[in-house]
Amino acid sequence: MKKVFEFDFRGRKLIVEHGELAKQASGAVLIRYGDTVILSTAVVSKNVNVLADFFPLMVLYQEKLYSVGKIPGGFIKREGRPTDNATLAARMIDRPMRPLFPEDFKNEVQIVNTVLSVDQDNSPEMAAMFGSSLATCISPIPFGGPIAGVKVGRVNGEFVINPTMEQLEVSDIDLTVAGTKEAINMVEAGAKEASEEDMLDALMFGHEAIKELITFQEEIIQAVGVPKMEYEKLEITDELKSEVRAMATDEINRALRIKDKLESYAALDAIKNQVVEKYTVENENLKPEQLQELITKVKVVLEDIQYEIFRQIVVKEKTRADGRAMNEIRPLSTDIDLLPRTHGSALFTRGQTQSLSIVTLGALGEHQILDGLSIEDEKRFMLHYNFPQFSVGETGRYGAPGRREIGHGALGERALAQVIPDEDTFPYTIRVVSEILESNGSSSQASICAGCMALMAAGVPIKAPVAGIAMGLITDGDDYTILTDIQGMEDHLGDMDFKVAGTRNGICALQMDIKIKGITKQILQEALAQAKEARMKILDVIQAQIAEPRKELSPYAPKTMTFMIDPEKIKDVIGKGGEMITKIILESSNVKTVTDANAVKVDLEDDGRVIIYHSNQEVIDKTAARIQEIVREVEPDVIYKGKVVKVEDFGCFVELWPGCEGLVHVSQLAAERVENPSDIVKVGDEILVKSMGYDKRGRLNLSRKEAIK
Repeated sequence: MKKVFEFDFRGRKLIVEHGELAKQASGAVLIRYGDTVILSTAVVSKNVNVLADFFPLMVLYQEKLYSVGKIPGGFIKREGRPTDNATLAARMIDRPMRPLFPEDFKNEVQIVNTVLSVDQDNSPEMAAMFGSSLATCISPIPFGGPIAGVKVGRVNGEFVINPTMEQLEVSDIDLTVAGTKEAINMVEAGAKEASEEDMLDALMFGHEAIKELITFQEEIIQAVGVPKMEYEKLEITDELKSEVRAMATDEINRALRIKDKLESYAALDAIKNQVVEKYTVENENLKPEQLQELITKVKVVLEDIQYEIFRQIVVKEKTRADGRAMNEIRPLSTDIDLLPRTHGSALFTRGQTQSLSIVTLGALGEHQILDGLSIEDEKRFMLHYNFPQFSVGETGRYGAPGRREIGHGALGERALAQVIPDEDTFPYTIRVVSEILESNGSSSQASICAGCMALMAAGVPIKAPVAGIAMGLITDGDDYTILTDIQGMEDHLGDMDFKVAGTRNGICALQMDIKIKGITKQILQEALAQAKEARMKILDVIQAQIAEPRKELSPYAPKTMTFMIDPEKIKDVIGKGGEMITKIILESSNVKTVTDANAVKVDLEDDGRVIIYHSNQEVIDKTAARIQEIVREVEPDVIYKGKVVKVEDFGCFVELWPGCEGLVHVSQLAAERVENPSDIVKVGDEILVKSMGYDKRGRLNLSRKEAIK
């Protein structure tokens, strides 16, 4: 039976429908937020593998282009692989939900959000997060929610919940925050150099709105929720725990204190393998499935020992594996101009994390085309992040970028986008690629630092240098320690990964993921303050390498010229079927095809802007001169030198410049009567003519007779 629940959320209707759609799912709700409509479903598998070493959770955000009245591009005309936005939306929902499932729950769970209708002013991502939490909470799936999320903007100094597109245009903060009723557990933000204090206020403002959404969910759960399922768990006896602890605790303790990452990991692997091998040999009489279960239990105990000792070392002893202070950054080194033929390159190394970033500049017409639900259909600044397996000394899959690569690239792009000049100031498409060559914690922030230096080395006039740092949190009961510049082990065994990027003036991007139920305002405040201190130190190192953007572009980068023409003249520059612009490109560049790498690029904008790109300034000047000749206006009563291009019985046609022709009527060829125009002029002759205005059909009239008086 269909039930409908309504809530007035900050002046907008939020409607939940239950009991009519997708009734065979474990939990399903239809969310209506304004004209945005999302179907959120949660399904749990009946089969379970309690021996699995991970929780098989899949969160999908399925964009349907019919939701915004679009037909997919390409030949197939149906939705294909997820867009980057869909991937980021799915990750944004996964991150606050995943930590709230029981640690020993191993049944596969799939949460699917189908985007049915999109009203751009009412965020489909936030509606999907709300629906994902609610569909899971009313189902038999064990879950420690509900959670909810909101977007926070700041317009004219005032915070706004879930800002409209118009408000976002003028907002200096674009924050997404999610959490439970008690605490925040996920943050994603971009900002125009917001202060730490303002960002903290925005986070707390968002959390108050989250509490309202969770109260609404609790009412629905009370009305339609079902009891939670019993699930199979991996039972480990106290006897086995004691045996393994006695055997491995001291060895793991020593291994965790080794400073070098690879040596520490190798020592830990050796200890675990030794213990596993001992139990394997001693119990080889067991059936294969029984032996596998025993070994899995041993591995779980070993992981628990490592987790507990690590916390003891950091929180109680206040020491780190590599000997650093809690607020100390690993050794930093920088370099630029490593690659001679690229438009800009830089290397940033922080401890055992290293990013090589490369900048490429292209014409505005080379922007990325977006085929998604957003009203934005193109972008001129991109940051792409690549994480090869060799960066961590391993073999693995190579292929299309995964969720991690897309997410890290988006974070770096968001941080640097705040300082990228607009296209009027710098009319280029800009691509940054971060190649991670070595990784031991926070390669996304290394990408921001290397990308910033590469942009400055390429001569991109960024507004200010940007640096990023990753903060960690280790808790032990009520005690906690905040770590600056976390390593891989501190990330893996810690409770928080809190990344902050910004300039000397403020924050440009923020991302937080936590593995516990939430963190308090005090912890956030301390982490932001500690991150600011670290950011300033990194900026000192970056600016010691390159203080500001170069004034000149690389000799291999396309140079540019921009000027305005009458928009009505654009069709004349293009010519019939593109004939004129093709001719200009071929002749100015001295190439045979417009696709030649050496061909000049010409962007003609609707407002009359002409932007010309080429590495050779002479080619740009020649192209500009040709275009300016075409759009040049004929002034009345002015004498011009022109070339005869055609002779007819009624007169001759004279070209004043390429694309501009006029008629000299036979009566205007000479002072005396002319019977045959060919007696006076021939094709190729250069003659003086005077402009006599345009006739009713827009044709230019010229006079030789008036010019030679």
